[in-house]
Amino acid sequence: MLDLPFLPFCILLGGLGFVCVAFVSAWCQHWRGGFALDGSAQTFNWHPVLMVTGMVVLYGAAALVYRLPPTWSGPKLPWKVLHGTLALAAFVLAVLGLVAVFRFHNDHGTPNMYSLHSWLGLVTVLLFSCQWLAGFSAFLLPWAPAWLRTLYKPVHIFFGSTILMLSVASCMSGINEKLFFSLKNGTTEYKRLPAEAVFANTLGLLILLFGVLVLGALARPSWKRPDADSPDSRQVAGTR
Repeated sequence: MLDLPFLPFCILLGGLGFVCVAFVSAWCQHWRGGFALDGSAQTFNWHPVLMVTGMVVLYGAAALVYRLPPTWSGPKLPWKVLHGTLALAAFVLAVLGLVAVFRFHNDHGTPNMYSLHSWLGLVTVLLFSCQWLAGFSAFLLPWAPAWLRTLYKPVHIFFGSTILMLSVASCMSGINEKLFFSLKNGTTEYKRLPAEAVFANTLGLLILLFGVLVLGALARPSWKRPDADSPDSRQVAGTR
């Protein structure tokens, strides 16, 4: 990874996240007919937008909260609340995204949960819900014992990175699946690489790049919060 200070890296990553959301919104608006709430194909279009925004961009932002230098000293509780709130917002958007796709399928008689993309996506959201509940119980509830927080912390970190990878894989497989279904029957076939395919493939690569950069930032030792044996690290609210 480039030897950038963390804050400029965050600005770069934030811009990339904005581009990912802008790309998926433009794809659905320009090529897929826009957005609606009536169960039509335009209702489905909320699914990719909400999933990319929630499970990739917001979730990535939540994962990097503890890499911010201001979190390295002083009370951790406000930062834990921010971390949990961003993750909860990501989860809410993901649930709304699932509602959109299930409504579209049900209104059009399309079977649910038959593709690898749907299996992967649902497993990702279920894992994420378990991750959030376990993190809330271990790190935000005041009666969680210190030994439990210490034991669970590496598990929480591991599954945090794993869920982000699964989210990226789900989004990329979903983009590919949508292109295969849409680019036929009167349109230029996917294998002919029309403009929509180029645009959506580029979106997939941007999502992948975002995920790789987040995982790289999480793995960089110099950007990790020091685990100092201080009263702050043993506060009642607990450590992450």
